[in-house]
Amino acid sequence: MEKLTQKEEEVMQVLWKLEKAFVKEIVPLLEGTNHYNTVSTVVRKLEEKNYVGYEAFGKTHRYFALVTKEAYRNVFVNNAMTSYFNDSYKNMVSFFAKEEKITAQELRDILKTLESKEQ
Repeated sequence: MEKLTQKEEEVMQVLWKLEKAFVKEIVPLLEGTNHYNTVSTVVRKLEEKNYVGYEAFGKTHRYFALVTKEAYRNVFVNNAMTSYFNDSYKNMVSFFAKEEKITAQELRDILKTLESKEQ
């Protein structure tokens, strides 16, 4: 699965949220100023990458995601873990703890979840 650009990810976030949308429905939900033609180009690139499909209504297309948010997230997280954390979830969690992105209570909650799965 090919890594998406930031703008492509933003468009995918909107499509995952809306499930199906015309470009004119995507534009106002994106951050910053986005022109219709720019967003339309991004959507067509996503279509070329097989992330997006469409239904034709005459000359207009309604787009939908072909790749689930979960599938993309799994690839992204696994790539980040491999590239930055030596394939170690422990290293990744330690990084977030050191950066104060996760609290001790959140870690305790994760441990409870793990312990309940072991039983």
